[in-house]
Amino acid sequence: MTGWTLPVPMARALAQAEQSAAAGEVPIGAVVTCRGEVVAEAHNEPRATHDPTAHAEILAIRRAAEALGSERLTDCELWVTLEPCAMCAGAIVHARIAKLYYAASDPKGGAVEHGARVFEQDQCLHKPEVYSGMGEARAAELLREFFRERR
Repeated sequence: MTGWTLPVPMARALAQAEQSAAAGEVPIGAVVTCRGEVVAEAHNEPRATHDPTAHAEILAIRRAAEALGSERLTDCELWVTLEPCAMCAGAIVHARIAKLYYAASDPKGGAVEHGARVFEQDQCLHKPEVYSGMGEARAAELLREFFRERR
């Protein structure tokens, strides 16, 4: 489609991923919106914080919950640059995120369309609407550049 641009939340998630790469972290960014307004954004920070749970999605969900004063983010959407892992998919379930948008698939570590497929399990308490592929080329290139520089 000519003239098509990314929605603002995904563009902001990609900008967060770029910040993550600049900080030496795996380039993944996330944004939470509520009723169309950005309420939180984050990028990966496990190395900087010495916290293996400091994935972009977890940090964005924590910040959104704090900003909105609720652990239930039922009117919220999560925009992330890479398919969430099992830990992050679990957090999405517990936060009751309404919609998940992710850019690039992750056949190695993803748990939405790959691996554990968390939202498809009978035990899953909540299943968000899922949309993928938006911004995929840029998200995948950021990851390739990051890991190419480290080999």
